[in-house]
Amino acid sequence: MFIAMNRFKVTLGQEDAFERVWRERESYLDTMPGFMEFHLLKGPKKDDHTLYSSHTAWRTKADFENWTNSEGFRKAHARASEHKPAVPMYVGHPEFEGFESVLVQRMPNKAA
Repeated sequence: MFIAMNRFKVTLGQEDAFERVWRERESYLDTMPGFMEFHLLKGPKKDDHTLYSSHTAWRTKADFENWTNSEGFRKAHARASEHKPAVPMYVGHPEFEGFESVLVQRMPNKAA
């Protein structure tokens, strides 16, 4: 499994607008082979921003790379620059991190 993660430092007061962009956008993720799941996580509040992280889980790193080169990826990210409120939405640029899974532990299925 491959986990693709982006960290966003969202300017204080822009949290609702940031979350709305994610809720209302067309993602196209479900059209991609190897896509498993997506999470948008809200983290701690700092002096000048609230930390968010987006996580996508993929069957393989190659599946993720195929996504980044796909028409769906271009469509999903094409409108990102349209969201320019009077107050900047971000402190700095998003930070990407990719991880290969080396260990997975799940809750076992319990028979009824």
